Amino acid sequence: MKNIIIVLSLLVLIGCDKNDNSRSSQEVIENGSLEEIKNKRNEILKSYDKISKELSLLEQAIAEKDPNKKLPLVTTYTITREPFIHAIAIQGDVDTKENLLIFPEYSGILERVFVKEGQSVRKGQLLARIDDGGLSSQLAQLNTQLSLAKTTFERQERLWNQKIGSEIQYLQAKTNYEAQRNAVNQIKAQLEKTKIKAPFSGTIDQVIAEQGSVVSPGSGGLMRIVNLQNMFIRAAIPENYLGSIKKNATVQVNFPSLNKNIQGRIRQVSNYIDPNNRTFSIEIDVPNEEQDIKPNLIAKLSIVDYVNDKAIIIPSNIIQENAIGEKFVFLIKDIKDSKADVLKTKVTSGLIYNNTIEILDGLKIDDIIVKEGAITLRDGATVKIKSAE
Repeated sequence: MKNIIIVLSLLVLIGCDKNDNSRSSQEVIENGSLEEIKNKRNEILKSYDKISKELSLLEQAIAEKDPNKKLPLVTTYTITREPFIHAIAIQGDVDTKENLLIFPEYSGILERVFVKEGQSVRKGQLLARIDDGGLSSQLAQLNTQLSLAKTTFERQERLWNQKIGSEIQYLQAKTNYEAQRNAVNQIKAQLEKTKIKAPFSGTIDQVIAEQGSVVSPGSGGLMRIVNLQNMFIRAAIPENYLGSIKKNATVQVNFPSLNKNIQGRIRQVSNYIDPNNRTFSIEIDVPNEEQDIKPNLIAKLSIVDYVNDKAIIIPSNIIQENAIGEKFVFLIKDIKDSKADVLKTKVTSGLIYNNTIEILDGLKIDDIIVKEGAITLRDGATVKIKSAE
């Protein structure tokens, strides 16, 4: 501030100085031509440059001789090579391919429900039964007719093999037998639809329809069965990570609701990019021995997409950026008695992760840079290095 005041005062004096060879700035502005005004401006600029240089020399001399001058206090960071790992953070949802709402395939009264919510069941186990509306009686009658048709056919077949009887009698008996057998199979298939069986082993998560209610195909679900053994996480990944996300890669998984961390594995990477949001999907295996991970649970994923075992990394808050986007740090030079000069050094940075940033160019091993106190520094400034506590 003192420098600015001195410079301004000197400029005023220059502008107001009158002698035989020069006029004041105000006189030139009021009476001079454009060329005279430009010459006056150049004259003042030359005087300004000369005064600035002289002030800089004086300030440097004062800094060297004034024992009471306070230097900026900084801490330092020494450059080494360290492993650098970058991971992308993505949110996913837990899912399972064995989460099924069971619907009726036959219309009738829900005669019996054999399970309750929370019960474990095996694949093929009978869960409920719908009243067959007389199908059992029809099946009994058809079985009787089938037995007669079978006996008649077998008798006609023996006679036909002995060249006794006509061919038409043999064919009629065969056709009648096959028709009766098909009718019985159709009734059996209808009866099978009245039996609600478990499509896979799992747990009855919800019983929706009450015993005695009327059910029909498409009217509503009967119960939900879930298997918590074959769980996975589905996540959408931006397409720019397509080249770095690989099948079988390890994934760190966090379930905020459970305060639980596990390690998973990418089991599938989609070959399709959604044109609406430019993402592709992945599936991650989830071990669930404790059965506490449920479908639709939110999961936070950390997927490693870049590793450099010998990287130059520094805390990301050390790097500064100028108005045109160039990144720089202050390099410590010529340390003596806890004092040093700093050199503004441009750097090329890479990826940022966990408050650290990889430096691709501009720094080398054993370089010492300013860690704290760099915000107010200028290139070439002298600093005092804070001793480590």
